[in-house]
Amino acid sequence: MRWTIKSKPEKEKVQALQNALQVDEIVATLLLQRGIESYEQAKQFFRPTLDDLHDPFLMKDMGKAVARIELAIENQENILIFGDYDVDGTTAVSLVSSYLRSYYPNVATYIPDRYNEGYGVSYQGIDFADDNGFTLIIALDCGIKSVDHVVYAKEKGIDFIICDHHRPGAQIPNAVAVLDPKQEDCFYPYDELCGCGVGFKLIQALSCKRNITIFELIPYLDLVATAIAADIVPITGENRVLAKFGLQVINSNPRPGIKALVQNIKKKELTISDVVFVIAPRINAAGRIKHGNEAVALLTEYDLDQAEIFASEIEQHNADRKELDQKITKEALVQIIENNEENQFSTVVYQEDWHKGVIGIVASRLVENYYRPTLVFTKSGDKLAASARSVKDFDVYNALEACAEHLEQFGGHMYAAGMTLKEENYVAFKKAFEKVVQETIHPDLRTPEIEIDAAINLVDISPKLIRILKQFEPFGPGNMTPVFYSSHLKDSGYAKTIGANDEHIRGFVKQNGSESFGVVGFKLGTKLDVLKNKQGFEAVYSIEENEWNGKINLQLQLKDIR
Repeated sequence: MRWTIKSKPEKEKVQALQNALQVDEIVATLLLQRGIESYEQAKQFFRPTLDDLHDPFLMKDMGKAVARIELAIENQENILIFGDYDVDGTTAVSLVSSYLRSYYPNVATYIPDRYNEGYGVSYQGIDFADDNGFTLIIALDCGIKSVDHVVYAKEKGIDFIICDHHRPGAQIPNAVAVLDPKQEDCFYPYDELCGCGVGFKLIQALSCKRNITIFELIPYLDLVATAIAADIVPITGENRVLAKFGLQVINSNPRPGIKALVQNIKKKELTISDVVFVIAPRINAAGRIKHGNEAVALLTEYDLDQAEIFASEIEQHNADRKELDQKITKEALVQIIENNEENQFSTVVYQEDWHKGVIGIVASRLVENYYRPTLVFTKSGDKLAASARSVKDFDVYNALEACAEHLEQFGGHMYAAGMTLKEENYVAFKKAFEKVVQETIHPDLRTPEIEIDAAINLVDISPKLIRILKQFEPFGPGNMTPVFYSSHLKDSGYAKTIGANDEHIRGFVKQNGSESFGVVGFKLGTKLDVLKNKQGFEAVYSIEENEWNGKINLQLQLKDIR
C-alpha cells in the first residue's frame, strides 16, 4: 500500500481562505485541495442550491429533443423509453417515463434483456417498437455508438432521441437529437453527468416549456442521486447539487420503491455510501439475475404495499447474486493460479458457464485481490462477452481501443467497460491486452494508493471540525471523504481482532496524552501486532460518527497502519 500526502496548497492561499471563512488551517487546506479558493466558491460548495443548475438548453440538441417530444404529444404518437439494465439505465427510464406519464398517457418502457440482447440499443427493441406502433424512441444511458441501429429504426419510420453520457465513437448516430455532454461540439458547462442526469436535464427542459419550476421536479431527485452514487461519477458541480437534494428526498420522502428497499435499514439518515452499498446493488440485482424490467416496475410503483412485494422479490435476486459472485470469484482465482498468471500486468479470465449478470462484480473483486486491470469473460450466444474494471488512474477504455482489431464491439469509461469478441479471437486478444497494459501502465499504478489530505494530531479532532466535515458531504469521486495521517499513536490496551475470521481490528488509541479515540480497521486483522506495538505506530484514517445503541461516538476508521 502506497501512502501519498497531497501537496500542500500555497500558504498565502490557505491564510486568505482562513480569513475569508473564519475557519482553521485544516478546513482551508481541505477546501483548496478541492479547488475551492474563494468565499463565493465555498458558499456554493457548502450551500448548493437548485439555482446552481445550468440551463438545460445549453446542451447541444436539447431544443431539437424538446420540439420532437412536443410534436409526438401533439400528434398522439406512442413514445418508447429505452434504457440500459443497470442502475443508471433503470433509474433514467423510471425518471423520464414517470415524468412524461404525469401528463401524457402514450408512454411505455423497454429494458433490453442482458442475456438475449446485451448492452445498449438492440434490434430486438426496435422491432418491438415497430410491432407495437411506437414512432419515437428516447434512449437513456446508451445509444451514443448505435449508428446502425438508428439507421435501422429510421427505415421503419421510428425516430430516436439519444440521452447518453458515454464517450462517443468516430461517428455520431443520425438521430433527431443526441444529448451527450461528452461530444466534442457540445459546450454544456458540465460534462460529468450520469445517464439519469442527462435524462433529468431533458425533463428540466420540458418543464421550462411547460412553465413548471425546478422545485416541482425535486421528487424525481431520489432517482438521480441513486444513479450518481451507483455510476461512480464525480460528485462535483451539478452532480453535487443533484446528489445533495436527491439524498434529502431519499431521507425525507422517497418514492415507494426506494422506501420499500431501505425501510429495514436501522439508520436515521442515509449517506451516499448507503446508496452505493445498499440501494444500488439491489436495483442492479434485478437486471443481473432476472430482468431490468423488475427494477423499473419497483421504481415507478406508487402503491407502497405493491412496492414492498416487488422489493422482497428483488431482495431474493440480490441474495442469489451474492452467492453467484462468491462462487465465480473463487473459480477465477483458481484459474489465475493454475495458469501461472499471478505476476502478470493484467487479469483476463474466461469460463463459458459463468453468469453474465455478475462478471462485472467478479472483475471488481479480482481487482481488490491482484490490483491490476481486469477482464472477466463468459459465453454469450455465439460470442464471448466481458466486463472490464481498472485500477486508479489507468484508462482501461484506451487499452481496449488499442486492441480493437480483436473485438467485435466495446464501450464504457476509463474505469469500467464492456465488450464482445469471437471465441477464436480470445487468446490473441488476451495476449494483446496484456502487452498494452505492460507497455502503458506506470509502475506506481500497480500498488494501491492511499491519498492523504493532511497530517493532523488527535487533539485537532474537535466537535467543530466534525460539524464542518459533515458539510463536505455528499462524498464521492472529486470530493472523497478526507483522509488524515497521524504518527506516534499508542494502543490504549484494548486492541483485538473481530469478525468471522478475525479479519478486522478494533481498539482505542491515544497520542501524547490526548483523549482516547475508538478505532476500527476493516480487513486489517493481520496487523493487530502493529496496533499493539509498544513503540507506537502511524496511521491513515478517516473520521466518522459511529452510532451504537442510540449513542453517537467519534471513531477513526483506519485505512492502513505501520
